[in-house]
Amino acid sequence: MKEKANIRHYFVDEAGDLTFFDKKGRIIVGQPGASKFFMVGIAQICQPEQVILELAELRTQLCNDPRFKDIPSMQPSAKKTAITFHAKDDHHDVRLEVFKLMQTFEVKIFVAIRCKAELALATQKTYEALSKKINQDDIYDDLVKRLFKDRLHKASANHIVFARRGKTAREEALQQAINQAKKNFETKWQICSDSQTIIKPAYPSEFAGLQVVDYYLWALQRLYERQEEKYFFPLAQKYRMIMDLDDRRNKGYGEWYTDSNLLSLDKLKWVVG
Repeated sequence: MKEKANIRHYFVDEAGDLTFFDKKGRIIVGQPGASKFFMVGIAQICQPEQVILELAELRTQLCNDPRFKDIPSMQPSAKKTAITFHAKDDHHDVRLEVFKLMQTFEVKIFVAIRCKAELALATQKTYEALSKKINQDDIYDDLVKRLFKDRLHKASANHIVFARRGKTAREEALQQAINQAKKNFETKWQICSDSQTIIKPAYPSEFAGLQVVDYYLWALQRLYERQEEKYFFPLAQKYRMIMDLDDRRNKGYGEWYTDSNLLSLDKLKWVVG
């Protein structure tokens, strides 16, 4: 189904964290409180209005289900599942229902991944050589540029909703990242993209598309961090591209997982084993 008026709707979120060191400067990647990987993902959703309606309907059903009436995350006062779906906070049985529904959505998922052990070493070298720390926002913005480089010329208008990172909207920085993505595409292909791009930072409760990308990232993160396949593989066909930028065994720019190179746990054993 074609997207209305040639407008593409994208929703952007992250998984993992950018904690590398403890207070003494020791690398703690993979230890409690510090993930092994950092991911930024995009959900391109064909009919975001329909997604809003169906997720809202499911939430109402689950909140009225007597099985969940005593679950803390389901209480309105908790401001969690009763307000917005969030894979990390949702009860296991709720999560399964959400995943089941999300498999029916017309959605394409694109993800860029960094191995934090590699980033930590690079951060150490930069600090030792230049006495300069790597800005965490720069890592995030770099992944945004990579993800959108080949996306923005395909529609007359692009509506991009970013999940807020902390208390700041960072609208100007995100606009700069998108503008740079367009420039990088033009430099590579000699094609100028004049599409309109509208950017909006928001909370997941404001845009259901952010709840969708959150769930897809959570499933992929469990595959990378915990070698859990059960959440990822029912959704696998929706992941159109996964860029593992630090797996350079075969190519210097990393490993790209697409239909011609399907992601599997066996291919990840070098990083998760």
